[in-house]
Amino acid sequence: MQLKNISLDQSIGAVLVHNVMGEDGHKAFSKGHVVRASDVEQLRALGKETVYAAILGPDDVREDDAEARLARAVAGDDIEQSKPSGGRVNFYATRRGFLRVNARTLRSLNALNGVTLATIPRYAAVAPKKMIATLKTIGLALPEATLRAAEDVARESGAALSIAPAQNQKAAIILTGSENGKTKVQETYTPPIRARIEELGAKVITENYVAEDERAIAAAIDQAARAGAQMIVLAGETSVMDADDITPRGIRAAGGAIELYGAPVEPGNLLLLAYRGALPILGAPGCIKSRETNVCDLILPRLVAGERVTRADVIELAEGGLLVG
Repeated sequence: MQLKNISLDQSIGAVLVHNVMGEDGHKAFSKGHVVRASDVEQLRALGKETVYAAILGPDDVREDDAEARLARAVAGDDIEQSKPSGGRVNFYATRRGFLRVNARTLRSLNALNGVTLATIPRYAAVAPKKMIATLKTIGLALPEATLRAAEDVARESGAALSIAPAQNQKAAIILTGSENGKTKVQETYTPPIRARIEELGAKVITENYVAEDERAIAAAIDQAARAGAQMIVLAGETSVMDADDITPRGIRAAGGAIELYGAPVEPGNLLLLAYRGALPILGAPGCIKSRETNVCDLILPRLVAGERVTRADVIELAEGGLLVG
């Protein structure tokens, strides 16, 4: 592609690089417009003898055509896209769920000259018509070789974006504490926990309040599992203060294994994550009683989406893990 001033007589088929303003101060022609024979006299009437335009080579693909091809490399299941315009395509979810990002494809596409793809955060909750990403080509055209490289990436690594449905839709809440603190704990913790779960497309199928006792906690976990819970949120009058505290011992007594205690995220450093087989158990720190964003908002969507969140996954949250300040 070449950019240069050309005479109006030679401009037919060329692509305008800049807007051309009319006598009323509004755009008469927009950048990216392909000059037609019928445009020449209007341009001349605006005092133009030349236009600054792009001359496309045989291997150049105009921006909107390039966008249409790139979009196929971006969008996976349950995603729709806007019509290409000005080298941009926006992407929207067509169902409730969570944004799944193929990090390898995303990086590879953005590494191509002239291609930019930005998304909302990975595992963000989405609903129909929610915008999840935007794709913009830089320049008025892209080389065919760039488009083929993008298509190769998608063919080898998969689409950049897809929507993961809610898999773990049945949740149990277990609260622990003293008998004297029961009413306050339930009133403080239950509403924000329930709201978070329901906003993610899941539902609470059982709630229980038990003493801060490892046998009672183990029995509550057993009961939740028998009721069909696919995930458990466990919170207490007092946060877990050690990997061998009462709550972790109760989880182990119920056949669970501690994946991680302590997260590089604030609010939420005292996070506990465990699994009893495939059943995730989120030992929530005290910050879950607030509706302000905290570590639970980073972990819960992934658990509802059916992902087995690992210690390594939580450690990766350190960059950007300071959520306040």
